[in-house]
Amino acid sequence: MDWIKMNYSRFLNVTSLGRKPSPIRVLTEIVLNSPKTLISMAGGMPNPDFFPIQDISLTLKDGSKLNIDTSLVTRAMQYSSSSGFPELINWVKDLQERVHKPPTLGITDENKKLDIIITNGSQDGICKTLEACVSAGDNVLIEVPTYAGTLAILNPLQPKILEIESDKDGIIPGSLLRYLSKWKPEDSKKPNCSIPRILYCVPNGGNPTGSQLTWERKKEIYKLCQDYDILIMEDDPYFYLQFSKPYVPSFLSMDEDGRVMRFDSFSKIISSGMRIGCLSGPRALVNKIIQHQQVSAVHSSGLSQVVLFSVLQEMGHDGFLQHCDKVADFYKRQRDACLAMANKHLSGLAEWFEPSGGMFLWLKFPQIKDTFKLISEKARAKEVLFVPGNAFMVDSSLPCQYLRSSFSLVSSEDMDKAFERLSALIKEELNQ
Repeated sequence: MDWIKMNYSRFLNVTSLGRKPSPIRVLTEIVLNSPKTLISMAGGMPNPDFFPIQDISLTLKDGSKLNIDTSLVTRAMQYSSSSGFPELINWVKDLQERVHKPPTLGITDENKKLDIIITNGSQDGICKTLEACVSAGDNVLIEVPTYAGTLAILNPLQPKILEIESDKDGIIPGSLLRYLSKWKPEDSKKPNCSIPRILYCVPNGGNPTGSQLTWERKKEIYKLCQDYDILIMEDDPYFYLQFSKPYVPSFLSMDEDGRVMRFDSFSKIISSGMRIGCLSGPRALVNKIIQHQQVSAVHSSGLSQVVLFSVLQEMGHDGFLQHCDKVADFYKRQRDACLAMANKHLSGLAEWFEPSGGMFLWLKFPQIKDTFKLISEKARAKEVLFVPGNAFMVDSSLPCQYLRSSFSLVSSEDMDKAFERLSALIKEELNQ
């Protein structure tokens, strides 16, 4: 709601607060949005007459041909807006409105109004946001276990990571409250208070757990973040890979304050090699990510953006959502096959719960003290690979009884062989 005041400078570190719009990128935006009668001798745009690519034609999986408009190809070859290809941004914004109905989309508060930047995959947006918000010594709230890529971003920033417990239903609100109860809600107004300012979570198809944060828990968590003025980083690349419908509503869908930074990805449903994701959040914070983009990657690949936009435009929003359903159905069948093989070979040796989405099965081996050497050395010698669980823990040096198994690429026959080899390995280890 417009009347809820947000002090966005509270969430930004010194580096981010010091960022200003790049004057060269500002000129580029002026040129891109000016009439053709404008004569510009200001920018450093190369002459497109010497770009060798003129036309692009795609063959889709259904055999149809998609010829990308020549004018789009011409624009894709040149420098573009740091926030992203305008048509792609609009397409994504329409999708967010249809799927999530963000309360901040149509508000009058310019700082809180929903804005979008196209990023080099969702991880690029996560990285830039953490680098904008976290300073050494800051308390940061993270659900555990968590995505290893986020830990790799965070660790060099040297925060104090507060580990929030989770289970098959995602973050446990009581665990979050136990940390926050060390402070009073009004402490968030004190400039030098150590109260956390960031909560990071993967709410659907959790990587590595396959868990799904329930609607009831989301409401509790959002209320706690309101009380203590915390920014929610909703890393949700598996949103469209939920195995049951309707979709569990997102944090973005309940964000009346403008305190959610949502990270979506096209990697899991269209192409991982395109490296296209998007960040949706309050304009005051998204602008800071755009300013970072201006001095780092400049903008996401124009060619990838135009190809993606052309494919999405061809699909339409209905076609895109139908495609997502097909992808989710495939991964659900893969999950079921994985569970069947786990039951066949690992019963009595391992513990697990049924993944609600995504592409991972999280296995615990209660009789094994630490899976690291077992998986990284001995399993490889038996020609089977998994990820040791310590990769997803804040302190990866501690013993960990878990491993992550991915069912995205493997046939049921190969899953059978993989778990058979793993079972033999575990039994050998226990009989030593």
